[in-house]
Amino acid sequence: MSLYLAPTAAIATAATTLPRLVAPPVVDVTTRLERGMAALPVPPAPPSHLVTANNRHVGAKHKAVVVMGATGTGKSRLAVDLALRFGGEVINSDKIQLHAGLDVATNKVTEEECAGVPHHLLGVAHPDAEFTADDFRREAFRAAGAITARGRLPIIAGGSNSYVEELVDGDRRAFRDRYDLCFLWVDVQRAVLHGYVARRVDDMCARGLVDEVAAAFDPRRTDYSRGIWRAIGAPELDAYLRWSGDDEDERARLLAAAIEDIKRNTGRLSCRQRAKIQRLAKLWRVRRVDATEVFRMRGGDAADEAWQRLVAAPCIDAVRSFLHNGGDTAAADDHDLPAEVPLFAPAPAAAVAV
Repeated sequence: MSLYLAPTAAIATAATTLPRLVAPPVVDVTTRLERGMAALPVPPAPPSHLVTANNRHVGAKHKAVVVMGATGTGKSRLAVDLALRFGGEVINSDKIQLHAGLDVATNKVTEEECAGVPHHLLGVAHPDAEFTADDFRREAFRAAGAITARGRLPIIAGGSNSYVEELVDGDRRAFRDRYDLCFLWVDVQRAVLHGYVARRVDDMCARGLVDEVAAAFDPRRTDYSRGIWRAIGAPELDAYLRWSGDDEDERARLLAAAIEDIKRNTGRLSCRQRAKIQRLAKLWRVRRVDATEVFRMRGGDAADEAWQRLVAAPCIDAVRSFLHNGGDTAAADDHDLPAEVPLFAPAPAAAVAV
């Protein structure tokens, strides 16, 4: 099964191909961003209503969209769908994907998956570098400013919700002072998501995950708590890659155990991410869409149709209303969720804002 559900065909056909803004690995993120912005070609003109929304009189707020969700729920697909529809550019908020390297293990979007949509803060930091939440807030703020200066829509998407929280509420809420925000949450029931994640790990292995990690493996490394080496897949494969014996059965056992650990740890990560989003949803006004039925279909035309109907269309409607009607949807006193959505339980119909 494919790791990534391609952008909705009806939306993707409207896009003009753009070079991907994924940089070669460098250490200096600021220099990378400055060079990257300077080299950008002029993108297609955004819709006129967006130009109006993001080029108002001095002192007025710009607009930005935040796409949230646990790992594997389709955040990247939705971000691309919205960018194609509304003239947007994506700012990556995944703390591991910020680092260069291990593209398969970190599941970075490919050039094809980007569908011509510029992506920022993707693979820009050195594999060993520390990139803190403060660093993300500063660089994401810079990227969003450059995007809105072109009259386009910043779309923040990624699984590191602590980074998103720092951007939105950190530094005396400077980002909220500059931007009205629309929050979208793509949710999938636990059992369905964990089944998909397990199949996705198998697909990643087929695409070369083990060989990729092996090529970057350094037997002197014992610390997997920094930079790209925190990526699920790197520490789990350590014992397998250190094995130097001749027993092929033992080698196969170590590999199978590592793959099971990757699946288990990815499932645990999705649980932590969803719990964090639930907490943030009580602070911000978050529009939740349930993509469970899409993932039950396991790909194909029926899944694409379900994505369009259950996820893309409601979110497009929400963003269209947000851009036209104005107002900050991040207010804590009027969110769309009930007081508590049970973990991994189907949301009541009233909780799925369309």
